[in-house]
Amino acid sequence: MEARAKVSSMLEEFKNFALKGNVVDLAIGVIIGAAFGKIVDSLVKHIIMPLISVIMPGQQGYLTWKWIINGKDVPYGLFIGEIVNFLIVALALYIFIVKFIGMIMRNKQEEAKAPPPLTKDQELLTEIAELLKNK
Repeated sequence: MEARAKVSSMLEEFKNFALKGNVVDLAIGVIIGAAFGKIVDSLVKHIIMPLISVIMPGQQGYLTWKWIINGKDVPYGLFIGEIVNFLIVALALYIFIVKFIGMIMRNKQEEAKAPPPLTKDQELLTEIAELLKNK
């Protein structure tokens, strides 16, 4: 019986953990991040790098850019594509985290610093206090 209670308790704890808002939010963020990564990867591979290969001299696309050293291929074109991919993801994260979330955090800090407006009772008490100071 005690083993069954432990298993039941462990399942309850796992359910509470797995269904917490933070875990679900994290899972959603990972899924959206993976989808965003695929979009950026496609942008780099199908639009940006082919445009770069048009500008670069030579007849081959960036996928076939390579050095041949001692009979071995060194595909530097693929590496350049991954660098461009990384830079675009880093730029998007910078814009989102530093600019967008930073702006939201600054607005929250400004709201926290500003005192709430006085109620009617507080205004009347302030006026009474000032009248008493003047007398």
